[in-house]
Amino acid sequence: MRKYGLIGKSLGHSFSPTFFKDYFEEHKIDASYELIELDSLEGCREKILEFNGCNVTIPYKEEVIPFLDELSEEAQAIGAVNVIEVNSGKLIGHNSDAFGFHQSIKPFLTSAHERVLILGTGGASKAVTYILKKIGLDVFYLSRNPEGDNQFPYNAVNQQMIASCKMIVNTTPIGMYPKTEELIPLPYEFLTEEHLLVDLIYNPRKTRFLCEGETNGASILNGETMLKEQALKSYRIWNKDV
Repeated sequence: MRKYGLIGKSLGHSFSPTFFKDYFEEHKIDASYELIELDSLEGCREKILEFNGCNVTIPYKEEVIPFLDELSEEAQAIGAVNVIEVNSGKLIGHNSDAFGFHQSIKPFLTSAHERVLILGTGGASKAVTYILKKIGLDVFYLSRNPEGDNQFPYNAVNQQMIASCKMIVNTTPIGMYPKTEELIPLPYEFLTEEHLLVDLIYNPRKTRFLCEGETNGASILNGETMLKEQALKSYRIWNKDV
């Protein structure tokens, strides 16, 4: 039996084991998928080598890189890893988040989405940025600690910024189970029918961020499609069927 797993810090909310269990059963694949909760990445290399491949989630998508032997071209460009290929004792980092995000937003993109406001600047934000810039969109960020170009604090958001950025993507864990009452502070009243709000969170299916968007007429998309697409891409990477 081949063995896969998910590396993270707090994984009780994870959808991945159920998704892969169902996928393995449906396709009659002799494999298992388990959660690997780690308080730190110390000694993680030995743990990963016990598996045939792993996924990586918050907060380790960037921190895991020094423990790997190689990075795929895309993972290197993004600067974040969510898939680890185990190949003859070598650990190779990949990123399937970018692929999953692109697949999920394709049906929703319109000519109005020239500029995008991304909430957060972590590993998931980097994958989202990679795709959005690749398809030619201008990207701006909201961060609790703005440092780089086009980064702003949350309290800097005004009507003009909301009006110019018709796509808003939440890459933070704000509003994720079990803290479902948390809400990202934005002037939601300035949203319109031209806006698309995307939340990478999939539990709950509709965060307060998405609820506020829907109430104010925006189109909304949660992270479920992205999760499924990146998971399937992960499996193809582990089995060299990319």
